[in-house]
Amino acid sequence: MLNSVVMLEDSAREHPDKVAVIFGSTRVSYAQLSEKVNQLANGLRELGIQVGDLVLLACPNRVEFPVAYYALLKMGAIAVPVSILSKRDEFAYYLTDTRAKAFLCSQNTEELSLAEEAWAAYGEVESCEHFILITEDPAAPSPYGKGWTLHSLMQGQPVVFEPEQTRSDETAVILYTSGTTGKPKGAELTHLNLVSTAMNFRDAVCATPDDVHLIALPLSHCYSQSAQMNAGFLTGAALVIMSRFDAGKALRTMAEEGVTLFCGVPTMYWALLNKTVAREHDIERISNTFRAAVSGGGPLPVEVLQAVEKKFKIRILEAYGLTETSAATTFNRLGQPRRIGSIGTPHSGIQVRVVDEAMQDVPLGQPGELVIRGPCTMKGYCNQPEATAEAFRGGWFHSGDVATRDEDGYFYIVDRLKDMIIRGGYNVYPREVEDRLMEHPDISLAAVIGVPDEEHGEEVRAYVVLKDGRASNPESITAWSKAKMAAYKYPRQVEIVDSLPLSPTGKILKRELRKSIARDTSKANPPAAGQG
Repeated sequence: MLNSVVMLEDSAREHPDKVAVIFGSTRVSYAQLSEKVNQLANGLRELGIQVGDLVLLACPNRVEFPVAYYALLKMGAIAVPVSILSKRDEFAYYLTDTRAKAFLCSQNTEELSLAEEAWAAYGEVESCEHFILITEDPAAPSPYGKGWTLHSLMQGQPVVFEPEQTRSDETAVILYTSGTTGKPKGAELTHLNLVSTAMNFRDAVCATPDDVHLIALPLSHCYSQSAQMNAGFLTGAALVIMSRFDAGKALRTMAEEGVTLFCGVPTMYWALLNKTVAREHDIERISNTFRAAVSGGGPLPVEVLQAVEKKFKIRILEAYGLTETSAATTFNRLGQPRRIGSIGTPHSGIQVRVVDEAMQDVPLGQPGELVIRGPCTMKGYCNQPEATAEAFRGGWFHSGDVATRDEDGYFYIVDRLKDMIIRGGYNVYPREVEDRLMEHPDISLAAVIGVPDEEHGEEVRAYVVLKDGRASNPESITAWSKAKMAAYKYPRQVEIVDSLPLSPTGKILKRELRKSIARDTSKANPPAAGQG
């Protein structure tokens, strides 16, 4: 039996008075956090949430996220954290696909009409019984439905809750991801997935209870959940939570709170480096405590890695993982030799191979598909047995990424088999964007690819063919897309074309679109004299 809430409970028992979470001026000890978790678990149970029930959670980075997350784990329910940037149709899809019994959602902000989008989606899905608003003011009422708020459910509840005895292979969390076709798929992560992954991250960075994590990645993302929230609580560390990443604020926080560990995507390191050039922050003070950082979500340019390490006197540890592998597969560990440009070696207990189409190992240094097996791999895709079987063909999880392996066991990502776009660390799936674009009244055909972007790593670019007699422009299509899709998904670049390159069978040849981008880039940046 294993309930992953032990990651928090053990630390609350061993370090009750130690600070667990710092959010702005708010400081919550491990004992206080555990009590909040227990009160919410009692309130949700009183509302009717039972073992095995699924609960959608749309909450920004704030104290209430770990409270809700661990309350659901503790009571044996299944947490389904989703992006707060999601729109009405996306929320409705998640609710329908999981048949979630309740929806825990944060209130609107000046930037986001989150609750309005969520409430509209909730109204469309009969299977979801409860809508619970997470308010910034604990005393604030909810204008929606029966008026339930997270804080009202906690009010007056006991601060003790006996954790449910769940099996290690039972689903604890569902996180949405997808391949290059169809709608997003919910990856079911088990209690064993969560605990083993947190332990591996803890060991890889030599974590201790004295560490101070800075969390700037969305907690709804597997990366921050596994590498920082779960691993941090498992260790008894302090977690400094930022509502959103801002390079200047991150640097100030690092100096003020004595941050020791940070996890980010390549664009975050680029932004931190640019901020330091202006000499606006006490880099020496930051360097005195800052000891290690982790980079994932895409390749980190060597120049950026070396510049950040020199500036902050730290070591950046490049890693690789997917939502389906609990964000953990390989890692460049502290205390072990590092290969810059490599994603490192497998975590403890994880097997990784590079294979050909026949599932035979390819020779060292030769490219093949990265396949994975071990306690990190998901249970499967929610309600999608065929997709699960395809992902685990041959008994190994197929990553869809092309990699090589050297003689010392270090792995290197070469390319992606999938067309997935990684924009600022977020996965964007072209088929999903294309399907939504096809709902536009003026568009008859659409193709979406990722194009290089200095700030975000990749940008979403759409090629669209208009219906006969229709007249639209790129600006109006982008504006329409912005209203229909999450902020990281919608295409900032739209090109209206007469036709798209097609194969004899009618398949859109995206490689030809990518070639045209490469040609345009080459023309814009001709080689210097004497160069090829």
